[in-house]
Amino acid sequence: MRYKITYLKGNQLTIIQIKRIFMSNKLENKVAVVTGASKGIGAAIARALAAEGASVVVNYAADQAGADKVVQEIEAQGSRAVAIQADLAQPAEVERLFREAHAAFGRLDVLVNNAGIFQFEPLEAVTPDHFHRQFDLNVLGLLLSTKEAVRYIGEQGGSVINVSSVSATYAGAGSSVYSATKGAVNTLTLALSQELGPRKIRVNSLSPGMVETEGYHAAGIHDSPMRQQIAAETPLGRIGVPGDIAPVAAFLASDDAGWVSGQIIAVAGGHR
Repeated sequence: MRYKITYLKGNQLTIIQIKRIFMSNKLENKVAVVTGASKGIGAAIARALAAEGASVVVNYAADQAGADKVVQEIEAQGSRAVAIQADLAQPAEVERLFREAHAAFGRLDVLVNNAGIFQFEPLEAVTPDHFHRQFDLNVLGLLLSTKEAVRYIGEQGGSVINVSSVSATYAGAGSSVYSATKGAVNTLTLALSQELGPRKIRVNSLSPGMVETEGYHAAGIHDSPMRQQIAAETPLGRIGVPGDIAPVAAFLASDDAGWVSGQIIAVAGGHR
């Protein structure tokens, strides 16, 4: 925790300085790449890691304005951040993302594999394009990103955090492809924790329940029977918000979770 207080004109502290005085800085001097961080859960995680002292690479695919806003918010709280565009389903762009991330900050300690898409269709509407669009990003993109990240994580080790979903085990009608991608994410988490453990790289998975994000609203879920059903089935009585997920990711990124690996952690208000 920082104790140094710098007084400005009139002996008034800025809000930014007050926040930084009380930050725990558990991730100070660490660098994190958060994929799909221009909005929603990814943006909340990026801000949470920065609040703990990390320098953050805010990856985005298309929403530059959203990514730039997250960077500005992080910088306003006194941390460092940079936005880097990359389509994680494209190997060359994944390589460029991590090359530019290393050029910006000189090291890598944390990777949050958050980028993903969801699209629900009944079985009769499933097509190869529907399948590949989700698997290429949600699964292949995660693998490619982790493969590249490992090249830059040093001997000190690091943390890989995969954002999965309770849909991996609580698969509703129409979610066959999306839920399958998240089941694959959980399996990859277990396999990679075994493979990367000897390199001091911890690999864990976060499984959120239904979370109110921009995509949630765009899909028209807010007023849907599904949303009401999920909230009713959740012991804590509501659906989640991005701020419910981000602190758990910050914990997994920190040395406080130094003995935690190969775990699939539900962050879903008790919903299973």
